[in-house]
Amino acid sequence: MPGLRQGSIRLFRVAGIEVFLHWSWFLVAAFEIESGTGRYSSPVWNVLEYLALFVIVLLHEFGHALACRQVGGKADRIMLWPLGGVAYVNPPQRPGATLWSIAAGPLVNVALLPLLFALYLVARLAGWNQSIPDFYHFAGAVMVVDLVLLVFNILPVYPLDGGQILRSLLWFMLGRGRSLAAATVIGFVGIAGFVCYALWTRSTWLLVMAGYMLINCWSGLQGARVLIRNEKLPRRTGFACPSCRSAPPLGDHWRCEQCTQTFDTFASGGICTHCGARFNSTMCGYCLERSPMDKWAAGACATPGMENRSIPAQ
Repeated sequence: MPGLRQGSIRLFRVAGIEVFLHWSWFLVAAFEIESGTGRYSSPVWNVLEYLALFVIVLLHEFGHALACRQVGGKADRIMLWPLGGVAYVNPPQRPGATLWSIAAGPLVNVALLPLLFALYLVARLAGWNQSIPDFYHFAGAVMVVDLVLLVFNILPVYPLDGGQILRSLLWFMLGRGRSLAAATVIGFVGIAGFVCYALWTRSTWLLVMAGYMLINCWSGLQGARVLIRNEKLPRRTGFACPSCRSAPPLGDHWRCEQCTQTFDTFASGGICTHCGARFNSTMCGYCLERSPMDKWAAGACATPGMENRSIPAQ
């Protein structure tokens, strides 16, 4: 996934959500527009077709972001790049909240379909295929683009939306860690089929997409292993993460950023037992949100003057 600040251009900000465009988008756009010459009488229509793809992907990502906010999560950045878009969302760590945040993206494509079909139907009934053939072909192409994006995204292959929706549904029955593990295993099978199809069609672009999916799927599997291991740990009573409400594990599961040694931040009151460093926030190993100690337990006070931070040990 491309970094927000590395080779990206900030386009605009809407409803507190910043939209970035990766520089490589222009290269791919130029290639796609050039390769599409011949379908229209003017290259302007090729440009409009690619811009329509840009708008559809952007609306899709805004669907994710706004749905995440609706359930109380955080979403303030969207990145658009050649392989699609990425909405940086952090919904509450509950299966229902995660399910809605992910499903809202494809639902935007579903909502667009009747509108685009109506536009294409009007163009067809009005006989624009003869009088305005460029617009007629443009309307049909945009409708197909939206449909293809919808079908592709709902494939049950992690990390596509369909794979994450499957993971959210499994979460209700298997828990957070095991649901992610199951979704990634299914994802590997889907990616293998994707690679075979890419080789059969000799599509370099599909192979690049498969490689991206493979990297994310492998990362998801590693994360699932950590979650499953952490879920088996005994829990400390009297504390709960203010973000996801999970209780912290007992034992030395936090790492001091000063001396890199592990310690139990809740047992020591926020002080590293090795070097005496104090920290002003503690990261939850479940949702990865940082919160002051006084937010973890009613009546517990954060030590004044804390400047360092402890982090969960991996």
